Amino acid sequence: MATLGDIGVSALVNILSAFVFLLAFAILRLQPFNDRVYFPKWYLKGVRCSPSRSGAFVSKFVNLDFRSYVRFLNWIPEALKMPETELIDHAGLDSAVYLRIYLLGLKIFVPITFLTFAVLVPVNWTNRTLETSKDYFSDIDKLSISNIPVKSPRLWAHLVMAYACTFWACYVLLREYEIIATMRLHFLASEHRRPDQFTVLVRNVPPDPDESVNELVEHFFLVNHPDHYLTHQVVYNANKLAKLVKERKSMQNWLDYNQLKYNRNPSQRPTRKTGFLGLSGEKVDAIDYYTSEIDRLTKEEALERERIKNDPKAIMPAAFVSFKTRWGAAVCAQTQQTRNPTLWLTEWAPEPRDVYWHNLAIPFVSLAIRRLVVAVAFFFLTFFFMLPIAIVQSFANIEGIEKAVPFLRPVIEKKFIKSLIQGVLPGIALKIFLIFLPMILMLMSKIEGFTAISVLERKSAGKYYIFLLINVFLGSVITGAAFEQLNTFMKQSANEIPRIIGAAIPMKATFFITYIMVDGWAGIAGEILRLKPLIFYHLKNFFLVKNEKDREEAMDPGSLDFASNEPQTQLYFLLGLVYMVVTPILLPFIIVFFGLAFVVYRHQIINVYNQQYESGAAFWPDVHARIITALIIFQIILLGLLSTKESAQSAPVLIALPVLTIWFHRFCKSRYESAFVRYPLQEAMMKDTLERAKEPNLNLKAYLQSAYLHPVFKGGDDDSGYNAADEDFEQDNLLVPTKRQSRRNTPLPSKHSGSASPSSLPEVIQEHP
Repeated sequence: MATLGDIGVSALVNILSAFVFLLAFAILRLQPFNDRVYFPKWYLKGVRCSPSRSGAFVSKFVNLDFRSYVRFLNWIPEALKMPETELIDHAGLDSAVYLRIYLLGLKIFVPITFLTFAVLVPVNWTNRTLETSKDYFSDIDKLSISNIPVKSPRLWAHLVMAYACTFWACYVLLREYEIIATMRLHFLASEHRRPDQFTVLVRNVPPDPDESVNELVEHFFLVNHPDHYLTHQVVYNANKLAKLVKERKSMQNWLDYNQLKYNRNPSQRPTRKTGFLGLSGEKVDAIDYYTSEIDRLTKEEALERERIKNDPKAIMPAAFVSFKTRWGAAVCAQTQQTRNPTLWLTEWAPEPRDVYWHNLAIPFVSLAIRRLVVAVAFFFLTFFFMLPIAIVQSFANIEGIEKAVPFLRPVIEKKFIKSLIQGVLPGIALKIFLIFLPMILMLMSKIEGFTAISVLERKSAGKYYIFLLINVFLGSVITGAAFEQLNTFMKQSANEIPRIIGAAIPMKATFFITYIMVDGWAGIAGEILRLKPLIFYHLKNFFLVKNEKDREEAMDPGSLDFASNEPQTQLYFLLGLVYMVVTPILLPFIIVFFGLAFVVYRHQIINVYNQQYESGAAFWPDVHARIITALIIFQIILLGLLSTKESAQSAPVLIALPVLTIWFHRFCKSRYESAFVRYPLQEAMMKDTLERAKEPNLNLKAYLQSAYLHPVFKGGDDDSGYNAADEDFEQDNLLVPTKRQSRRNTPLPSKHSGSASPSSLPEVIQEHP
């Protein structure tokens, strides 16, 4: 049976852990040799080129200004100082809106905490229901609805608070949805020119025996979008080539490492084994080995590049089609192209850095099968994971541990050990179980075939949230409650079981409080310390860095891990909303999490993270929907609790609350969601008109020509042999004479991509020398 002492021990351990992490960060960030670890974003932006220290040699590595250590917490006001508009310019709208998730948590739960503590805590505490019962309970449970007797008129206080808290949460959600929808539209209107504003992704191009995909796409859009079509880039299946490029770069890194090692010690040539991971097989000279491997991979790259250029099967039935105006792209992306809705499917193209090129090579017809297989696999993953969750829950029950390992009873019964087991270990064990889950879910999303990194992260986040909801929340509450009350079930009649379950659900608040402290307090403090990037940077700096360029590549700024961070944040919303009326004592722990996370992630976004894409806050409808889901779960749980309390009058009144919440969600969806999935034609026309007035001589075709060329076909400083192929692949867009009779209906000449019908080809060549 957990006590307030157990919570106190857990709080002490986690507060000390968080304090140690924050103190270590505050000191490490001041050292010049860690500057690139804790401020990499400013190096990437070119604002910093070296640590801001001068003078003695030692001062280039260690900060000798002792006055700065007195101000070691000044990073907190510095993180809060940057205005939101400046933050959007600095880090993008995605980052700014992501921070508003934590701000939303504070807006919802701070007023609710004051309200519930003023009303419900006294109502719950001034009863003796649990003390006279035979159920297991803790001191925390005395502050919950479990301490209210059956048929008590005090239950009306919980009902009224359920309505008040729901209305407040909905009001805050409505205001936030409106604000962020406005921010998104303003961002899109004021954003600088980007290729995705003019481009759509076309999938499922139908096969034609007379024309290639390249020709077919050109002809289709010249006929159906004659005034707006500009150019296109077909999609190549370059996955094998990309793999070879990646492998060659890895070999080049190992060659550089061994060459540097040899330069430092010329008396001994480095060696390695030729077997698996260099751990077995014949021992050979490392420099010669990696040199020969690079030569082999370079030849394979050249052969694969030539194969892609000459093999029609290497071209996928998909293309990036660009238009002369944003208006033309918006019309194409948001309309059906043919009477057959399964062909010529168009959608907004991701921005070039957001494209997940590997999935563009997946045949469209296989996507439905892939998603069905992943759905089945996710179902089994979710429900079979309940077994380890149930084992974790057993750690929260001292009696269960003593029965399993009776020889440990003398140790376990010691007060501090007992408090540590019940207050800390369950949360740590659950956290360990969840470490590898995001990688598995991301792999599932990739198998499903989504073509944008932002979409992959959103889909993976959706799976993670469902997993947390079913396993961590429902699994911990229902399964854990059943295990804890098993002996009681055996001794009670069947009619008493619903009452026992109803009393047991709020009793899991103790476990969730410890989980919040482990994951939400110490976990967030550990995030700002960046221990793993710190270690890896110094290892790379010592072994691999030869010049300033190598030192820049050794930096690992990372990015917001939306796929795992956002679902975990949603779990705290769920816990706060479910327990705000059931066990209000949990709310202060939630508030500490949201406050600490807001400050930490604001610092990271300003100084560290370098976002790999910009979706314009397209994820916000998902955030809103999950909070609404948490509200409905809270209302259903409270309805069940009131029914076990035999509150015949108050329970039916609560039935209207889920209905009103669903109506509210439908209203928000119809009012604001279109701003996140559509691009208003009025906004597109205004932006096009303004751009034409400012830049009448803009060569848009040159700007878009190679924007969506696969990265392995683009040149690079360290990609030997790449530049020679770029021109060949870009020239593939030039249309060859067609064999189809339907070409007679195609407008001519084509001024959009340098292509034309055979009869007008000379004139077009003259027009576009």
